[in-house]
Amino acid sequence: MASLFPLTGGPTMQPRFLAACLLASLAGCAQLPHNASVPHLEQHGTAKQLIVDGRPFLAIAGEVRNSSSSSLAYMQPLWPRLAAGHLNTVLTPVSWELIEPREGVFDFTLVDGLIEGARRHNLHLAFLWFGSWKNMVSSYAPAWVRAHPDRFACAMDDAGDRYPILSTFSDAACQADAAAFAALMHHIAQVEAAHPRKTVLMMQVENEVGLGGGTRDHSPQANQAFAGPVPREVLSYLREHKDALAPELLQAWQSAGSKTAGSWAQLFGAGPAANQLFMSWQYARYIDKVAAAGKNEYPIPMFVNASVGRQDGKAGTFPAGGPVANDLDVWHAAAPHLDLFCPDIYYGDFDAWCRKYTRTGDPLFIPEMRAGSEGSLHALTAIARYNAIGVSPFAIEDSIEHDEPYHQTYSLLPPLAPLILQHQGDGSIAFVELEAQNTTQKLPLGPYIFNLEIVRARNTTPEASAAAATLPALQAYALIIHTAPDEYFVAGKNIQMTFSPTSLGREMAVAGGIDEGSFTQGRWIPGRRLNGDETMLSYSLNQLAATNQTGIGARFGDTPTIDRITLLRYPASAANPAMPKGTP
Repeated sequence: MASLFPLTGGPTMQPRFLAACLLASLAGCAQLPHNASVPHLEQHGTAKQLIVDGRPFLAIAGEVRNSSSSSLAYMQPLWPRLAAGHLNTVLTPVSWELIEPREGVFDFTLVDGLIEGARRHNLHLAFLWFGSWKNMVSSYAPAWVRAHPDRFACAMDDAGDRYPILSTFSDAACQADAAAFAALMHHIAQVEAAHPRKTVLMMQVENEVGLGGGTRDHSPQANQAFAGPVPREVLSYLREHKDALAPELLQAWQSAGSKTAGSWAQLFGAGPAANQLFMSWQYARYIDKVAAAGKNEYPIPMFVNASVGRQDGKAGTFPAGGPVANDLDVWHAAAPHLDLFCPDIYYGDFDAWCRKYTRTGDPLFIPEMRAGSEGSLHALTAIARYNAIGVSPFAIEDSIEHDEPYHQTYSLLPPLAPLILQHQGDGSIAFVELEAQNTTQKLPLGPYIFNLEIVRARNTTPEASAAAATLPALQAYALIIHTAPDEYFVAGKNIQMTFSPTSLGREMAVAGGIDEGSFTQGRWIPGRRLNGDETMLSYSLNQLAATNQTGIGARFGDTPTIDRITLLRYPASAANPAMPKGTP
């Protein structure tokens, strides 16, 4: 049912309740304790997991294009395609201008239709709140906001000209945005309460905020704040976390003399670094007020995203003020109501960005990334190496039918998700990617070493395989989960492996059994027992024995499959007194 009502009255929200809650939120009230049935985050070993309907949940997600979800008719043919694409979650925008077309009058027809469409196809949603900002500018704010810059102030350049960007110093804009977001979350809470299965899992608050080129807001209020003292919350955080600060922030602070009081320029130097940190504080405080207002209504996890783009990691090369890795310490100090700080990764070293965003123990979620061959590998990297709660290629509707690498990878994740979630945070999951410049790798995991190579013909050398003309385009990987002392599950493609013991001494390691199979509702269903030609990788037994290998291993072809591998160890020499270990 559509919900259309004015802020001064209506069937689903009392104005005094909304006003009181909003005022409490803006005053910094504490987040309400979550109900166990509400989606939330929980610690699991070294990982944080998203809990949905009482169970850990891996968001196998995709984000639709910015305008797709503005029309229910446009989305109607998309829903079955999304459901058929191995997704369990869809990221879709909800824009301020469409739910509050006139000030104080809310229309949730679109929101209701999106939730209904997701439920009808057994999908979950993460809504992206395009409120005051989307990709720096304010084009998704309602016309009644954008048409009145004297009331809803805009950021300014150093010549005093307005940007088409709401200023973080506009209290009127912040209060209006927070009121709209609170109304949205109140409505979602009511819709979800009437349904046994939770559909809306998370909320993104704004989108890729910041000012370009390492600049800052030069409005009169901004100039006054920039020249004033750095807030005590930032100073306290710097002192309390000095040994764990981001290297870039620490360097800027130390280069300016490690002062414990002063203006932004005095503490961080006169340049892009000070501008960036100053704007990070301002954006974080503004967005935290919006998030707090929403959490008072429905306290599901809330996140912000950063455009890491083509930046080289130096201040001035990315939007000033966004939650980039360099400045997350300021966001931590300023925004206690935000649960995740997320990178949108299209360029650069994907692995390095994941490290930066998890180096202080933050959970990882990637709301935007590429699909295709590169993106499919990145999805496995984030989930297996960095305990990501999920990944989400952008413009997913463009990749559903025609992107074979995406299809292959996403078809692996739903059956493996229960096993991944069971072992996240306990050090028993590994992911290896091989390529033309890196055709082999040794991976210790549990009591065994996996000797990994790009798949090759039996008895050929790795060097000969590396010289093959098709190798640079070959996608080769293995996701390995250590599930019992001598048991592993491996999802692999274009890769082969033999095994060695990690223990010192003369022991051999060999596969006791290799079974092809699949998971159905978390239960392993074995298929073929692989042996003989399918597992004999080399007959160079003398050479292999010198490295405690047997030539028997697992081989994965061009279509990814899942194998259950059990291993055993025995003495390499009859003169070795050690007893056999392990079971088939």
